Order: sequence, then structure tokens, then C-alpha cells
Amino acid sequence: MTDKEAYERSKAFLNSDFDATIEKMHELTDLLQYHEWKYYVKNDPILSDPEYDRLYQLLKQWESRWPDQIRSDSPTQRVGSDLSSDFETVVHLSPMLSLSNSYNIEDLDDFHRQVLKALPSNADKVEYIVEPKLDGGTVVLNYENDKLVRAATRGNGIQGDDITRNIRVLKSVPLRARFSDHGLSKVEIRGEAIIPIKRFARINKERIEQDLSSFANPRNAATGGLRMKDPSETAKRGLELLVFQIAYAENSKGERALLDLLTHEKSIRLLEELGFKIAPRGVHRTDTMKELHAYCEQWEAQRVAYPYEIDGMVVKVNDLIQQAAIGATSHHPKWAIAYKFRAKQATTRLERVEFQVGKIGAITPVAKLQAVELAGVTVESASLHNEDFILERDLRIGDQVIVERAGDVIPYVLKALKDLRTGDEKKIQFPENCPACHHPLQRIEGEAAWRCVNSQCSAQILQKLIHFVSKNAMDIDGFGEKYVHIFYELGWLRSIADIYRLDFGKMAQLERFGKKSAQNLERAVSKSKQQPLYRLIHGLSIHHVGLKMSKTLSAQVNHLLDLKDWSREDLTAIREVGPIVADNVASFFNDPSNIEVLRELESLGVNLKQTREDQPIEVDADSPLANKTILFTGSLTSMTRKEAQEKAEAAGAKTVSAVSGNLDILVAGEKAGSKLRKAQQQENVQIVDEEKFLTWIQ
Repeated sequence: MTDKEAYERSKAFLNSDFDATIEKMHELTDLLQYHEWKYYVKNDPILSDPEYDRLYQLLKQWESRWPDQIRSDSPTQRVGSDLSSDFETVVHLSPMLSLSNSYNIEDLDDFHRQVLKALPSNADKVEYIVEPKLDGGTVVLNYENDKLVRAATRGNGIQGDDITRNIRVLKSVPLRARFSDHGLSKVEIRGEAIIPIKRFARINKERIEQDLSSFANPRNAATGGLRMKDPSETAKRGLELLVFQIAYAENSKGERALLDLLTHEKSIRLLEELGFKIAPRGVHRTDTMKELHAYCEQWEAQRVAYPYEIDGMVVKVNDLIQQAAIGATSHHPKWAIAYKFRAKQATTRLERVEFQVGKIGAITPVAKLQAVELAGVTVESASLHNEDFILERDLRIGDQVIVERAGDVIPYVLKALKDLRTGDEKKIQFPENCPACHHPLQRIEGEAAWRCVNSQCSAQILQKLIHFVSKNAMDIDGFGEKYVHIFYELGWLRSIADIYRLDFGKMAQLERFGKKSAQNLERAVSKSKQQPLYRLIHGLSIHHVGLKMSKTLSAQVNHLLDLKDWSREDLTAIREVGPIVADNVASFFNDPSNIEVLRELESLGVNLKQTREDQPIEVDADSPLANKTILFTGSLTSMTRKEAQEKAEAAGAKTVSAVSGNLDILVAGEKAGSKLRKAQQQENVQIVDEEKFLTWIQ
């Protein structure tokens, strides 16, 4: 069977309404076996995950009609496998089954009825635990006599690849945990190795800057990181391990002791107490189906705000004795189910490519797709990043492609299905000239992007205006992208200085605008004239000069135009400024047209002088907090946590949000919880109360 044949046969099963037969069931069994081989062995899937799941559910449905015809090699009769020949294989202490999936909230009611049916007749009430379904790489940890002795991948559920050396470099994994304090001598824990979404974005940005290929998504980067032959390379991936289950436990006599933990919730709290990391907001208990429905739907609506990739919610019976009574099939536990969110992946057609111009001239290719629904949103466009991205994936117009919403926000072309090509596909031609002004494009050595270097390019001017008024720059309230486009089309805006020359009287006469809207915008524009200098610097769209670097520069000068007299060497003498930023800043202030615009801004009343907010914080070198990292946990009585963080930073400290090996001081307020327990296990962390902290900042 070829990829093309498998894809076309899969689409036929997905789209047809033919009558089911035993022969069709066996054909679908063979087809799913092929897809498993492509996914698990070749790491080269030709279907999106939801499409595979739909075929799998169809096979289960047919097998339920003809149970005597189920083949022993059917994918429904075994769990998936991620075993690799590159690592030694080890056996898990307890089998790890797959989860049964649901894509419909009403399916949870059916699951609940089956749970009640499996329990004794007097069990009329069941407590459930609902947790986020993390989308990373599953890891199994074994502890004996409090020490981490082994770590393995999920594998085929019975055995996995030994990745102990790689897991030991993850700082979120305790090398020692005092299970013995709770009467346990041998424990098997399951968790998910995952990369936070923001860290994943930084990693990809760094890889692109180093001319390395970007990772497709956090899940692929995480699972690949687990199997690095060099543990130091695993460490660079920024992996965290979030635990979600104690699967096996023995006491000091070698007796099974898992049920002694009584509930799943208590076992998770025990892991948290012992220093393991669990999913944020990850354990919710409920005993009503109404609340269970609402909680799952709430998470689906808010999944984009979660710091990790999640693709659903896992619902588990809380009582471990009830779990044992309910039991499992050969494929999945009957006491748990995964409520999957709407699809994040789909296959569609790449119809054409448009090239957009950014505020610093970078040309970004954008794929225009045949409309497809992803996670409840109709997607018709996806970023292709740069020319290298297109060449690495050999993308062509007319290709069938797999599209994913990375981080649940940005549509992303995962891959082209090359074996499905007909010969009519066309290579994507990257332009030699700017699509807006037709100026020849340039590619600066060491950068991935082609750029238009014409400072008068209309597309760049428009994007710079949009950035200038944005919240992160001059923060002109109500001055959105829509208004920038309108005023630009009217010829009212051609440079950032024109923002302060707008005729608000004329504006009030515009159709669907009105006097009040014009007055509100006039007040916001006038107010922005007194913004701190760092906001103006950030608003100038100097390449590689973000908000943090803008603050660094504003702290160095009394007046912005002082920078026109600074050399590259003067700039690199600032600790935070590297040669690339220095070159970009020097180039900007050596351009007479830029200086002219800055003088215009000042003549129009815009502040170009350093303000109090721009000035660096002077730190007493003898302060107990100087150059220390500090974390606050629990409730403070004399101030809010934000106020405490500001005072700590004023005293020379750097505030952080989590316990790590780099933490120096933890301030524990009332009802301090897991962060305090984790800090107590770190040898070098100084733990103080609020009263002690107050003596340091007074």
C-alpha cells in the first residue's frame, strides 16, 4: 500500500455513507495498521489526528456489530507503541492502557451510566476528578527506597524505552522523594514531558536565528527531546515533567499498597507535597454531571490562555477502590475517559501564497488555504514564516497539507502530503522585489527573512503606524488598526508625526465616526505626548529593539537625540546591548530622515526627554536583596504581592514565579502551599517570613 492509496481509501471511509460489511471492517483494520506504522514507526503521518480518531471510532463501531469477526491484530485490541530501536527496552510495573476518547459532551453521560452499571447497586454516587489532558510525551518514573531508579517512555504500554539519563537532567523531576515517610518503598508514577508554549516560541525563534529548522509544535519537540542521545541536548529543550498518576505502589513488606492511598486526588496531592510538579489548576473534583459538563466546556473556551498545550480533559473516577471494581478492557480503563476538544489538525489544500510586508520590511509568506475548521474556528490562512521554511518542507501550490493551530492560536502548516501529488502542483516562487513598492529585496547575512530596505515603502509605513499607536508602544487608547487604515487611505497619515497633526474637526464629520469618537481620540493622542521615553523608542520600530531594550536605552540618555552622537562602540559598552542591536540603533540615528521626524515630534509636543519611569533603579550593593532571585508565596498581610515584588526589585532583587535551582529567597506568607514544600527540598534556598522581608526593604 502506498501513502496515496492509504490517503484516498481513508478519505473514502471518512466521506462515504456505504453500508458496513465484514469485508469493509477488515479493510479498515488493514488501513489503520498502515496509519499506525506511518505515525509510530516512520514518524511521518499522512492523516491529521482527528481524522485517524474518526477512523478508529468507526472500526470500533463495526467491531461491536460483529464481535466474533474482530481480528487479534486489530488496532483496537492493543495500545499504541512508541518504542525505538535506539534505546534499551524496559518493562513497566503496571500496564499503561490508552484512554477511550469522546468528542461530544453528551458522551460523558454515557460514560457515567457505564460507571454506575459496573459498581455495586448501592453505589448511587460517584466522585470524578477532571484534569487537563496535556499534549506532550508520556514518561513513566520508578522510585525505590525514595530514589529515582528508572524512567521510560510509554512504549506499547507494557514496556518502554529506557530514558533515565535524559529524565535526570529535568529539574522538575526530583531525584529523591520521601515516599518512605508514607510507608511506600516502590512507586511507579506517570507524567507528561511538555514544553510551555511561551518557552517553545522562544526556542523556535532562537533556532530560526541560528539558521536551524523550527519545530512543528511543542509535542513533537518534547517527544523528540526525550530521545536525544546526549542528555545535555535534552536539557536545552526546556522540558518540564508534570505528573498525573501513581500507577503502582508497594509498602516495605513488598505488598501492593496503591489502594491505601484511597483516592486519585489524595495521590496527586501526595506527589505535589513530595516536590513533583502537577498541572496548574489541574485537579477538580465533582460529583454532578451538570458541573462536569460546565467545567469541560469552560476549559475548552479558555484553553488558549493555558501555559501548556492541551487537547482535552481527562475524567477519572476518584475512588481507587471503585476504579479497581470497574476494571479495564485490554485497551483502556473503564473508569476514565478523555473528553477531546474540537480538532486542532485537519487536511486541506494550499491554494496560493501571498507575501506580506512587515514594519521593518520583512517579507512573510502567507498560505491561503481551502477553508477548514480547526478548534471551532474556520481557517483560511496560515503563516509560512520565510523562504527557508517553504524549501525545507518542499511546499507547493496545490498540495494537500496538514494544518495545525499551534498553541491554539496561530494556524501552522505542519507538512505537505507529497505522495498525493498529481503533477499539477507548482513550486512557490519567492519574489525578488517588494510586493508593495517593487524595491529589490535583500537578505542580510545571518537572517532568515528577505527584506525591503526602502524606508518609504507604503506597506512598511502602514505597519509602523499601527505599531506606534499600539498598547505596547505609545498606547493611544482607541486608536486601533482600523483607524490607521482609514486615515492612511484618506492621506492624513504618512509618518508617525502626522498622528499629532490630525484634524479632529474633519474627523468628526466622517461617516460612522461622530463628534464624541473624535473627541475621545483627540484626548488619547494628546495624553500620549507625555509617555515615558522608552515607549517612544519602542514605537520607532528599530529592528531588534523591543520593550526591554527600549528601557535599557532610555535609561542611558537625558534626551533621545543624544543617541545620534553615540558610536557603535558606545552602544556595545552597555552590558545588555550586543553588536547587532548596536548596529541597528546606530544606523537608525545616522539616518537624517529619522532625525527630522524626531524633531517634528518634539515640535508637536511629544516628550523626547528621560522621565522618572525611564531612570534605572539605584541599588545599594549592601542590600540583602541585591542580585538575588526572590519568590513570594501565600498571603501577605501588609501589602499586595505585586507591591512586594516592586519593593523587592527596587532593592535590587529579581522576582521569579516558580521554585527552581536558581532561586535564592522564598518569602512565605500565610497558607503557603506547594511552593514552600518544594523550596524546603532545595538546599540553597533561604526561606523567610513577611516580617523578615520587611526589615530588608525598610
